[in-house]
Amino acid sequence: MGLDRRLLGNDEHEVRHMRTHGKALLVPGLVFVLLAVLMGTVLALLPTSWGWIGDAVVVGLVVIAMIVFCLVPFLRWLTSTYTLTDRRIITRKGVLNKTGHDLPLRRINNVSYERSLLDRMLGCGSLVLTTAAETPVVLRDVPDVERVHVLMTELLFGTHELSNDDGVQRPGELDDPDDPDRGDARLGRGRVADDD
Repeated sequence: MGLDRRLLGNDEHEVRHMRTHGKALLVPGLVFVLLAVLMGTVLALLPTSWGWIGDAVVVGLVVIAMIVFCLVPFLRWLTSTYTLTDRRIITRKGVLNKTGHDLPLRRINNVSYERSLLDRMLGCGSLVLTTAAETPVVLRDVPDVERVHVLMTELLFGTHELSNDDGVQRPGELDDPDDPDRGDARLGRGRVADDD
């Protein structure tokens, strides 16, 4: 499921839409298991004289801890997305308070990526986008970061079309393939007509 079409401009095409990598759920998943084991152990060891009130207190505390340490991180992951279009990079995040940032591709001078050992094992990494006027923009936990890096490089510096292996319409697909100005127009560079 991609970005809502209403959020895209005229003739803007989505190239890739993704959530941050699922590694953000490793710690909340582990905490969930530990809390469940802890709850079972405490309920088994509670004196019977405490009755249902003791059970309710233990279950209530564990449920609150699960909401704070498991459900909230899951919702943050679920609502954190990166969308790459043929014009910009769109980031969205937030459960109740939504925040977003759009970075036009024309402002990006360089694209690189960083991968720690854990990132390499999990197949993710961070994209580092350098612009002329700002400190680098870092997109963390990008799944399949090497492929996304290639897509970004194609959009920024390439003159040929991206492959259409995932059914997404690529920039220039509706253009006339015999038009020599096709690649320049797609990248926003017009060619100067000859005077003769």
